[in-house]
Amino acid sequence: MYARGVALGEEFRGKGANVYLGPTVGPLGKKPLGGRNWEGFGADPVLQAKAAALTIQGVQEQGVIATVKHLIGNEQEMFRMYNPFQPGYSANIDDRTMHELYLWPFAEAVHVGVGAVMTAYNAVNGSACSQHSYLVNGLLKDELGFQGLVMSDWLSHISGVDSALAGLDMNMPGDTNIPLFGFSLWQYELTRSVLNGSVPLDRLNDMATRVVATWYKMGQDQDYPRVNFHSYTRDRDGLVYPGALFSPIRQVNWFINVQADHNLVARQVAQDAITLLKNDGGLLPLSNASTISVFGTDAQVNPDGPNACANRACNKGTLGMGWGSGVAEYPYFDDPISAIRRRVPDVQFYNTDTFPSVPSPSPEELAMVFISSDSGENSFTVEGNHGDRDASRQAAWHGGDKLVQDAAAKYSNVVVVVHTVGPIIMESWIDHPSVKAVLIAHLPGQEAGESLANVLFGDVSPSGHLPYSITKAESDLPKSLSELKTFTFGQVQDTYSEGLYIDYRWLNKAGIKPRFAFGHGLSYTTFTFSNATIRPATTPLSLVPPARAPKGPTPTYPTTIPPAAEAYWPANFDRIWRYLYSWLDRPDADAAYQIGVSGERLYDYPDGYSTTQRPGPAAGGAEGGNPALWDVAWEITLTVRNSGDAFPGRASVQAYVQFPAGTPYETPVVQLRDFEKTRVLNPGEEQTVTLRLTRKDVSVWDVALQNWVVPGALGNGGYTVWIGQASDQLRLACYTDSGVCEDGVEPPV
Repeated sequence: MYARGVALGEEFRGKGANVYLGPTVGPLGKKPLGGRNWEGFGADPVLQAKAAALTIQGVQEQGVIATVKHLIGNEQEMFRMYNPFQPGYSANIDDRTMHELYLWPFAEAVHVGVGAVMTAYNAVNGSACSQHSYLVNGLLKDELGFQGLVMSDWLSHISGVDSALAGLDMNMPGDTNIPLFGFSLWQYELTRSVLNGSVPLDRLNDMATRVVATWYKMGQDQDYPRVNFHSYTRDRDGLVYPGALFSPIRQVNWFINVQADHNLVARQVAQDAITLLKNDGGLLPLSNASTISVFGTDAQVNPDGPNACANRACNKGTLGMGWGSGVAEYPYFDDPISAIRRRVPDVQFYNTDTFPSVPSPSPEELAMVFISSDSGENSFTVEGNHGDRDASRQAAWHGGDKLVQDAAAKYSNVVVVVHTVGPIIMESWIDHPSVKAVLIAHLPGQEAGESLANVLFGDVSPSGHLPYSITKAESDLPKSLSELKTFTFGQVQDTYSEGLYIDYRWLNKAGIKPRFAFGHGLSYTTFTFSNATIRPATTPLSLVPPARAPKGPTPTYPTTIPPAAEAYWPANFDRIWRYLYSWLDRPDADAAYQIGVSGERLYDYPDGYSTTQRPGPAAGGAEGGNPALWDVAWEITLTVRNSGDAFPGRASVQAYVQFPAGTPYETPVVQLRDFEKTRVLNPGEEQTVTLRLTRKDVSVWDVALQNWVVPGALGNGGYTVWIGQASDQLRLACYTDSGVCEDGVEPPV
């Protein structure tokens, strides 16, 4: 993840782009059908937090501002946007769930110094995220101590003064939610609001400080490359002012190649993610002498070209990424069928999603079936799916399930490769005796072919693990998770009635066994864990974190309304039609200024509004929250050994915490709290792995105290730390009260 972040940062910097609009940690993955789940890292707050933090560090070490998004509750695409007829849906999230699930990865991002945060389109508990003072001012800036800039998502800005006072610092791209008419809720209107006294001048200065300070913090004032590309054309020359009535044409693209050796990073990321779900009889890895028939259009690149569909808003050919604004143009696309043919000369490819008439295969012949499931942003509808998988649901697209069944009826050995944005239901074919092996290749990008071939033919052992559960039926999850909200008059209400219980947390609570559990992933080799120890890394934890330091003084800004003349249009300024500016015509500026200095209020401030600084929340005190939350409470050390005799491999060591049985707080059965992947271990080779639990990892959010509480400090027993390679393969238990670790213990799930 860190190497991926470095590569992203290097490419953004090389192009002169100041800001990277990622990573995504919202959606968290509450709804398996959610359209943009694929942009994030999986259905668990710790998984999202750790992956996002490493990405941010890699990007920002190159001097590029990272933007963690979308704050918060953007768990489905449909009905999230405000329009003249209907507000965006309201994600109704209780306080504890907010802190322990959805805010958790944002806190980790702030802790590592992320430069920017993007708000979501939707509302939270009735208030739009871009003008939600409790969310932005209260939780993000005060409790989490965020020092950077808060921007709106594109065209999600729906108010002027409200959003300014609520903590929004930058509206993107500047227009109202109906673009290209030259209208804005800020720009010249923000100038007017400052002159007439509706928005205090020090709030404007705070906005500017947050933007400019972030620019300085990343060193972008020192030898930062100028923008050398154009978003609207790939030609050398183009419009200097796109969208204007008249525009000169000049060179706008310099074709700077910033890729370096990032193809190797892309291949490594794709390869490491490939997850082996099933491998009956050790069918994989394959021999180069294998006789293979390949089925499915997903095996070959889009015949119209990898970038033929704008914003990747189609599912034609190999699925390398979902669709929407978060996609990129492929510099090239290495598809699976090409990579397989480089390994095996005897390959028959049937580029169809309907099983064809084929000669009777020999028992040794193998069928490899490629299927997919796609999703993306609600700006585009693809095959009836409005961003979310509302039409396809968790079925394979293009009749993929039947293609697998038909292949299994004909061949004795079938390998299924799935490119997917999330879980799919496999029950119609997963237990068929001919379906010997199943690989989830996720969304592998430009290196789809070689990354897969390396795993298929044993150059590397698969080491990916599921970032979500694959259930046997969609109904294994409650409707608040399995169903998408549908149209209703007024504001759609999406109440998070499941609370803390999403994905494996819900399944464990309900006693439902998934087909493949969160964290599941097989290897061509085996691993053993031994010599486990647990030790406290600090003195016994207090019930709540130590008192935070008092708030420091805030910057002192002028508060006097500036002269109207500062807002006049500059003399002889050449205005570009439909472009947005902050200046006002002289009569408008003068009129606003007169209102401001008169003391008349045009804006109806809410009851209790005050500019007096309040005491800091107990849960705050530093970037990310109270600094004691990151104190290491316990360290678990163990030896991981490749116990196989044929293949090198990498083990995923996962730590799940079970809270004390006597705790007065209801908690999930187990919760992922740390994980580590070993280096490549040869047969017989060992590595010592250390996992760490912080104060926050063993705390719950107490809604009455408004603070993080350690239930183990109440004297109701200790924690059990379960170590394994999946959430349902936990056999090694370490106990915080006795300091003992035991193997072969019956797990709670």
